[in-house]
Amino acid sequence: MKTNFGRAMKLFSKHFSDKEALVNTERNRRYTFSELHLLTNKIANMIRLDFNLRRGDCFVNILENDNLSLLHLWTIFKGEAVGAFSNIRDSINIHLQQIDQAEPKLVFIENYLLDNYYEPLRKRGIEIVCMDTISDARDGVHYFWDHVDKASDEEVDVEHDMEKDVVLFRFTGGTTGQGKCAEYTLGNWYGARLMCYSHPERVFSPDTRFLHIAPISHASGLFINPTVFQGGCTLTLNIPDMVKFCEVIETEKINLTLLIPILCYRLLEEDIGQYDLSSLETILYGASPMNPGNLEQLQEKFGNIFVQGYAATECVAPISILSHADHIVKTEEDKKRLGSAGRVVPGMEIKVVDQDGNELPNGEIGEICVRSSAVIRGYFKNPKDTKKEFFDGWWKSGDLGYLDEEGYIFLHDRKKDMIISGGFNVYAVEVENVINMHPDVASSAIIGIPHDEWGESVHAEVILKAGKCLTENDLINYVKGKIGSYKSPKTVKFVDILPFSVVGKLLRRQVREKYWAGKERQIN
Repeated sequence: MKTNFGRAMKLFSKHFSDKEALVNTERNRRYTFSELHLLTNKIANMIRLDFNLRRGDCFVNILENDNLSLLHLWTIFKGEAVGAFSNIRDSINIHLQQIDQAEPKLVFIENYLLDNYYEPLRKRGIEIVCMDTISDARDGVHYFWDHVDKASDEEVDVEHDMEKDVVLFRFTGGTTGQGKCAEYTLGNWYGARLMCYSHPERVFSPDTRFLHIAPISHASGLFINPTVFQGGCTLTLNIPDMVKFCEVIETEKINLTLLIPILCYRLLEEDIGQYDLSSLETILYGASPMNPGNLEQLQEKFGNIFVQGYAATECVAPISILSHADHIVKTEEDKKRLGSAGRVVPGMEIKVVDQDGNELPNGEIGEICVRSSAVIRGYFKNPKDTKKEFFDGWWKSGDLGYLDEEGYIFLHDRKKDMIISGGFNVYAVEVENVINMHPDVASSAIIGIPHDEWGESVHAEVILKAGKCLTENDLINYVKGKIGSYKSPKTVKFVDILPFSVVGKLLRRQVREKYWAGKERQIN
């Protein structure tokens, strides 16, 4: 089936017309639906005609949220070329790896990146577009608004095959290895939008004002489509400044946002009592588990406004949701449920399989496999990993966990992070969850380190809360009392920092590498 996204946007823009569609708060740029439609026509026409990017070509965006919002789905889906999102918080080396994977003809970047990126991009024959005025003219460098201002706002009139034409690239986080280039069709994004609407707790409406402070190149950007198609407003912030975040919530009457747990914790630390946050109805959170003690404090401070989502780069809709109602704890069963990743979203197929691919009954731990219209078909120019991870529409997530009788997913670990010690399987996330419940602990990472007799032994690296003091034996005995001795750490190292990705995921691989130099793990 074919579709013309530009025509669809023109029609729903008429429906919402003068309603606010996009606000870039730092720049105070405000666009109604009608204005946004015409502006994104100009950008799409500029990419197509000024830079001659057609079907099969690619452009990469390395941009802050405000500028990336102009080149997001409402622009990319109108054109022929594939648009790609890089997280601006990544290093230049990672960006260049991604550029070599995607092979773009054009890169949109922030001006402050130009000096470092100019030579490597030009050596690759790539044209560069900066988003602000350029002080010194350079060969192959263009100013965004010079091109947009003279571009036509006529309809682009491009049709895409919903299931075959690739329209977007995003890059996996590489938490267990080098990231891959995920390719998406328009059908993936349309399917994802419908699944966001299918959950019984309807968080998207014409009144939605969604504030994006997390990178819209990643999880936060998944919610632009369901917001815009409901006639809601998308608002952006670039810097994770929680005081500014609260100020914008008050002034813009924000009712919906997405935060990674680290940013949620900052809300407990900052002095924000002077702001009126009463408009805020839902804080979505994800990327990593929430510390149970911190979650309890957050609920005491803000009320029952938290919703957890479990998703992945390979699936552009929430796989499961732990709803507002699921966060209400009255019984021990409720407390157990709070440790889940939520109930499977309507329209998602989930099965849990053993290492031979056999489906396991509820309650047994195996690898979680996902199938839906929101699941991508594979990785760009990477047939090896595509064949390894995708089959019959299913994606093998690499996450280990189980389903209970009510359809809640309980995650235990990434497959590569599981520890095999003396023949026993130990799940890093399970141990981390227990350690993080200790009132003196801020964060932890559990890994397996080499052991001559057991193969691996359980090791913890732990950050303590400010002013707290804890011994290795105190913590080991605490874990033993909660989940038994074979799962408890045999060694503990107290550290000042742990490595997290730019989207807030713990990088256990980096913690583990220093212990395994020159050695081979049983789990790869």
